[in-house]
This record gives sequence, structure tokens and C-alpha cells, in this order.
Amino acid sequence: QVQLVESGGGLVQAGGSLRLSCTASGRTFSSSAMGWFRQAPGKEREFVSGISWNGVTTYYQDSVKGRFTISRDNAKNTVYLQMNSLRPEDTAVYYCAVRKLHWSNLRSTDDYAYWGQGTQVTVSP
Repeated sequence: QVQLVESGGGLVQAGGSLRLSCTASGRTFSSSAMGWFRQAPGKEREFVSGISWNGVTTYYQDSVKGRFTISRDNAKNTVYLQMNSLRPEDTAVYYCAVRKLHWSNLRSTDDYAYWGQGTQVTVSP
């Protein structure tokens, strides 16, 4: 079993920055690919960014490319999401998740096995 705890959310003005952290318990973190998703009110949970187990390969949703950066520190069992140039449309609850060992679509919630409780990000105009 893996437990994930997100932190770093908050209220920020448009153009500002936040850094989300997700700390995992369990021995599988360093060998697991990770992802960040978000869910706005009334909308489905959507993929934001993903990172391979060793941090070499990263993926982004088109709308956050060039603004968000995913990284990880396996020694700390932590994955990060640095969010710059935030926009009101980035407002959502952000979740981190552990990708399943066998997956077909890294952007699908179905391919993630464990989820955190989420952290709220609110961007004011």
C-alpha cells in the first residue's frame, strides 16, 4: 500500500507561482512513475503532468507546457509540481498519483493505482 500526501496549494493572483509537493510512503515510490492531475468544479479529473521513475522523462498537458515543471527526489520520496504564470483556469484541486506498473494511457486516471487527498489551488484574476 502507498499513501500520498499533497501540500503547497493556496490562493494566488494570476501570474503568480506555487510549488506543489507530494510525499509518498512505501518502498515502491522510487521505482514508480508518477502523475499530477487536477479537477475543477463540475469537470472531470484531467491529466496535468507525469514523470518517469528516474525523472528522465516528463509529460505535460498542452495548456501547461512552458509554465509547469514536474520533478522528483527519490531520496525524499517526493514529487513536485512547480507552477508559474498561473491563470484563473488553473484553479482546481490538484492530485498526485502513482502510475500502475502495466499501463496503456498515461493520461488516463484508470492507469493510476494510488491517489492523494488533493490540494486546492485557487488563482484569482
